[in-house]
Amino acid sequence: MRDFDNETDNFNVLRKLDKEPSITQRELSSKLGISLGKINYCLKELRKKGLIKISNFKKNKNKINYVYLLTPKGIAAKTKLTINFMKIKLKEYEDLKKDI
Repeated sequence: MRDFDNETDNFNVLRKLDKEPSITQRELSSKLGISLGKINYCLKELRKKGLIKISNFKKNKNKINYVYLLTPKGIAAKTKLTINFMKIKLKEYEDLKKDI
C-alpha cells in the first residue's frame, strides 16, 4: 500500500527543488506547509533513493547554503508523480461531475 501523504510530499518537494535548487530547508518548509523536521527527513530519503544530489558551496563562508539538484532518476520520479497526481485530480473532477 502506498503512503499517499509521503508521495504527495515527495512530489511537492521535488517540484519545488526543480524550480528553486538553492532554496533553504526553512523556506521549503514554509512554502510547502510541511514541518522543518519532515522536510529534513524527506530530503535525506530523496538523496538515499538517488533522486537528488545535495551540494554545498565549499568556498562560501556561510556553510549552511546548499543546492538541491534533481538527478535523472529524480526527474523521472517527478514526472511519474506528476502523472499520478494528474490522474487523481482527473478522477476527482470526473466524480464531482457525476455528482452534479
